[in-house]
Amino acid sequence: MALFKRRTEGKPGEWYYCLKHGTVEEGPECRAADRFGPYGTREEASHAMETARERNLEWETDPKWHDAPKGGGDTS
Repeated sequence: MALFKRRTEGKPGEWYYCLKHGTVEEGPECRAADRFGPYGTREEASHAMETARERNLEWETDPKWHDAPKGGGDTS
């Protein structure tokens, strides 16, 4: 017996961006590993890749997300 019930039907108003097909879908049609979402609107889902690029750039340039310098020692 599965611990979690797989939801095979989507809810109206839930929008996803399918990474595999490059399309917007209402309700989860493709598997979770192949999609971003849920989004509140079709428009938001259609911009999922742009949103992901912007967030990645923010994280890459945020000093709080950088690892400590290699070498392990304190430089003070």
